[in-house]
Amino acid sequence: MGTNLIDAAPPQTGALQFEGLLGVDGNRYSVDSFERMPILAVIVTGNACPTAKAWDAELIKLQRDYSDHGVQLLVVNPNNQYLSPPDTFDRMVQRAADAGFNFPYVKDEGAVLAKRLGAFVTPQVFLFDAERRLRYTGRIADSRRPAAVVRYDLKMAIDDLVAGRTVEVPSTDPFGCALVL
Repeated sequence: MGTNLIDAAPPQTGALQFEGLLGVDGNRYSVDSFERMPILAVIVTGNACPTAKAWDAELIKLQRDYSDHGVQLLVVNPNNQYLSPPDTFDRMVQRAADAGFNFPYVKDEGAVLAKRLGAFVTPQVFLFDAERRLRYTGRIADSRRPAAVVRYDLKMAIDDLVAGRTVEVPSTDPFGCALVL
């Protein structure tokens, strides 16, 4: 299922690059926007995906609980708004406001970042260390519904990085909704 980005050259060598991604807060974000945060979780999402939207409250909690540990979430919507009307920028702004996002939610016009990462589904996680080397990629957890989770893969990977350990499970198969590009 998908590409194992742990072995992919650009992210592995610290070459995570992006710039000019417009956030729902009106700011533009680049990889340098997060240089002070030693752990960056890029989470690809879509407004029309019920699996992705089911995780909003948990991602807000994760950002709140881990921000003091140098963890930053960046939620990215690469979906084509003309093929998926719920993925317009205005609808992104509304989703972020309704849910109370405490992390940047950005539009990836043309899916440039999503394609570079090899994303193919929402939600899909790409977790980077301070050198922006990919340390975990895959699902948020083992269930589409947060209430049914047995294994919270993203949190476990973050815990490993925060503790200075190698991520025990560096890759899982993500599931959800196909990207609409």
